[in-house]
Amino acid sequence: MKLSVVVPARNEADCVGSTIQEIAQVLRRESIPGEILVVDDGSSDGTTRAVLEAATAYPEILLIQNHGPHGYGYAVRAGLSAYSGDAVAVMMADNSDSPQDLVTYYRKLQSGAECVFGSRFIKGGRVNDYPLHKLIINRAANRFIALLFNLRLNDTTNAFKCYRRHVIDGLQPLLSAHFNLTVELPLKAIVRGYSYTVIPISWQNRATGVSKLKLREMGSRYLFIVLYALIEKLLSRGDYVRRAAAPAESLKQSSPHA
Repeated sequence: MKLSVVVPARNEADCVGSTIQEIAQVLRRESIPGEILVVDDGSSDGTTRAVLEAATAYPEILLIQNHGPHGYGYAVRAGLSAYSGDAVAVMMADNSDSPQDLVTYYRKLQSGAECVFGSRFIKGGRVNDYPLHKLIINRAANRFIALLFNLRLNDTTNAFKCYRRHVIDGLQPLLSAHFNLTVELPLKAIVRGYSYTVIPISWQNRATGVSKLKLREMGSRYLFIVLYALIEKLLSRGDYVRRAAAPAESLKQSSPHA
C-alpha cells in the first residue's frame, strides 16, 4: 500500500526541509512505500529552495506549486488532486506532527480501517508547549463538535489525519479554502459512513516561524463547515452515504481510547 503525505507550506523555509526529511527517513526505515508532496502555497521566502534541496537526497519528495488562490484548504486540496498513493495523510510543515505516529496510522490502515484520526487528548496522547489560549478554544470547539455529532472523537480539528484513497474520492467536492478543511474531511467521512479508528498522538509547538492559523478569522468558517456537515447528516436522507460495504475487519467507530 503506497502512502502519500501532503504537506502544505507557506513561508516555512526555516523548518520545512527538516520536517520532510525526517518523514522520508522514517518511511524508509519502516519500509513504507510512499511519496511526500509539499504544496508551496505562494511562499515569498526560501520554502521552494528548501524543498528542492531536500528532494536531492530524497527523490520521493515532490514539490507542487499552488499558484492561487491561496489558503491552507486550497493548498491541501491541490495536494489531494495530485497524490498517487493508495492512502494519504496530511501533515504540517512545522514539525509539530510525529512521523512515528504516521507509521502507526499506516499500520492501522493495513489492519482494515478506512480512516485514522489522531487525538492529542486521550490516554497516551501528548502536547508540548501548546499556547494556553489556543488550548482553551480548542477544547471548547472540539467538545461542541463532539456533542453535535455524538462523537467519541475529541480532536476533530487536528489536521493530522490519514485516509484511504476511496474515502477522499467519496468526500468530494471539498469546499473549505482555509483551516476549516481540517474539520470538513473527518466530519464528512464520519457522516458518509466510512470506518475510522482513533489513536493517541503527540504534538509539539513549532520551534521556528509563525503559525498561519488566525483564530479570530477562522471562527465563522469553522462554524459554516460544522453546520454544513450537520445539515447533511440530518436532512440528506443518506443520499451521500457510501454504498459499498466496509472492509470486514474495520471498525465503524472510534477506538476505546477515544
